[in-house]
Amino acid sequence: MTIRPELIDELLEECPNSEELHREGGLLKQLTKALVERCLGAELDTHLEDAKRIDLLKSDRRNGHSRKTLKGEFGQVAVGVPRDRGGDFQPQRVKKRQTHSSARRAETRSDLANLLP
Repeated sequence: MTIRPELIDELLEECPNSEELHREGGLLKQLTKALVERCLGAELDTHLEDAKRIDLLKSDRRNGHSRKTLKGEFGQVAVGVPRDRGGDFQPQRVKKRQTHSSARRAETRSDLANLLP
């Protein structure tokens, strides 16, 4: 996947210096939150599709979100973790009871750093 340079430019317009990227509520925290939540949502979609294929009578579906605070070098970021009615969804990107995201975040941060001019 390639991220369009125009999209990066648009995001960086509001970040005149590197401090703005890392501050509380800065671009990196916002991107981290958005990416983690999007990945968790996609995992739940896959889980629900798989459950539907296995048992056509089972009516497992989304059931809101729970709040989780991830900690790492970037500080803390609150993310919404989707739930299913059946209660058997086991997220893999950010596992249950996991609070430190240092390994995943390091990968994401290095990828993002490579995109900055």
